[in-house]
Amino acid sequence: MELPAFRSVYGVDFSGARAAGRNLWVARCRPREEPPLLEVTELHRLEALCGTAERAACLAFLVGMVVGSTNALWGIDAPLGLPVELFPPGATWADQLAFLTEWDDAAACGRECVRRARRIGERMHLRRRTDTAARTTFDSYHYRIVYQMFHGMRDVAKPLSEAAGTAVLPFQYDRLAEAERVVVETCPGSVLKALGLPHQNYKQPAGGPLTAKRRQTRRAILDGLTGLVRIDERQRRTIMRDPGGDALDAVLAAVGALRGMRAADHTAIAQHDRYPREGYLYI
Repeated sequence: MELPAFRSVYGVDFSGARAAGRNLWVARCRPREEPPLLEVTELHRLEALCGTAERAACLAFLVGMVVGSTNALWGIDAPLGLPVELFPPGATWADQLAFLTEWDDAAACGRECVRRARRIGERMHLRRRTDTAARTTFDSYHYRIVYQMFHGMRDVAKPLSEAAGTAVLPFQYDRLAEAERVVVETCPGSVLKALGLPHQNYKQPAGGPLTAKRRQTRRAILDGLTGLVRIDERQRRTIMRDPGGDALDAVLAAVGALRGMRAADHTAIAQHDRYPREGYLYI
């Protein structure tokens, strides 16, 4: 299966929080014909681009950014699908998106997912096949990331799935040949694990100047990325000064998306019995 020629690769460290734009970062990268794989050309907090941190406005702005791009690959750090077991046999990804539009509250939607899982067996949380393969920390509707899943699917993936010239993979492989932009799910933590780089103790949610341990870990990650992505000194300072690690995660999302797209067996994924219905992580 032939891939489009991407001229830009975007990494999105997603947030479904009420003030989503405060923690949602977007990295724009340029693919290179020789190592390193990518060069970061822009790195922004979405609040700075949108002019507000308010969730609805920021996510609508993000959708507009994606639709306005051409020859572009977008890697989004948010679950874009749910386990097939939560839905009737034969249910499609479109059915999952329709289910999410029935809810106004992410937490309530997550509780319904737990209820459906308990109806099947004793486990409250079911992992998608790709979650296990990519060694993600959480399942796609875990309470720690349920807002990412809910708003990522309902407010971003759904409108993008209906946008002309856009292919959201692995759900819309039939659009890939003519797509002007491709959107995939990725996971910075899984990217770090795949690269053999530290994947813990680089975030500092409490804020403030980084502790010595987190500075050391973050420097080790940046040094480990040298052969994959070119990051200039100004961008490196931005990454080191961002306590939550969201700027770094945006860069990792871009790296994972491109590596994942190039390494994937797209024909096998498109024909898989689960991936086109519940999602696939490109890392």
